[in-house]
Amino acid sequence: MDSPHDHAHASALGELSRFRRKLYASLPARADALFELTEAVLCADGPVTSLVELTLTAEHRRGHGAMYDALNRGRIEPQRLRRTLASLPLPRATDGRIVLAVDVSPWLRPDAPTSDQRLFCHVYGRGKGNAQLIPGWPYSFVAALEPGRTSWTALLDAVRLGPADDATAVTAAQLRAVIERLIAAGHWRPDDPDIVIVADAGYDITRLAYVLADLPSSWSGGSARTGSCGCRARPGCPGPTGAHPAPARRTP
Repeated sequence: MDSPHDHAHASALGELSRFRRKLYASLPARADALFELTEAVLCADGPVTSLVELTLTAEHRRGHGAMYDALNRGRIEPQRLRRTLASLPLPRATDGRIVLAVDVSPWLRPDAPTSDQRLFCHVYGRGKGNAQLIPGWPYSFVAALEPGRTSWTALLDAVRLGPADDATAVTAAQLRAVIERLIAAGHWRPDDPDIVIVADAGYDITRLAYVLADLPSSWSGGSARTGSCGCRARPGCPGPTGAHPAPARRTP
C-alpha cells in the first residue's frame, strides 16, 4: 500500500517535471544548449568560476562552442518564465498567509571596468569584516518565504537596478506585477488574508504602502539582513543606502 510520503514524493516530481517543460518552452532560441547550461550551473560542484568548466559537467552534453553560441544567440521570454514561477506551489506561513520578501543583492563586478551601468554596492564581511563599497550590478529580488528557520525561499522575480532608476518606483512596479501574477495563478482569493510584504529599514515603506494601497497586501518593515546594495534615485543624488555610481571605462 502506498504511503502518504510516496504520494508527496510523486507530486513533487510531477511539479518538477512540469516546471522543466515550461522552462524549456520559455527558451525560443538555442533552447537545448541554454537548458543544459542551466542544469550545469545547478549541478556544478561548488561556485562557478568559468563558463568553459561548465561544459565539462555531465549535465552539459555539448562543446564549449555550442555554449558560447547559446549565450550570444539564444533567447529567453522573461514574462513567460515569470508566469511559470508564479504558478508553482508557494510556501505559506502557519496562518496560511503568503509572505513575500523584497531585497536588493549585488552581482559584484570589481574587475570589469568596461561593464556599463555598474554601481558601488554596499557589502559586508568580505575579508576584513567591515562594510565596503564594491562596483557591481544590484538586483532587486522578490521571494516567497518558507515558515520556520530555513534559508530556502521561492524566488519569484529579479530586476536589475540602473544608475538612473528610482529604487522605490522600481520596487513598487515589481511587487505589483508579482502580486498580480500570484492572483492570476489562483494563489490569493478575495476571502484570503492579505499578502505580507517584508522589507528592511532601507526602503521607503510609507511610499510603497501608499502606491500599492489597492492591492491585498500589508507591510512589515525593518527586518534584519546580512547585506544591502542601493542605487541612486537620480543623477547626482545618493540612493537610500548611500550608493553612488561606479566609474565605467570603455575600450578604444
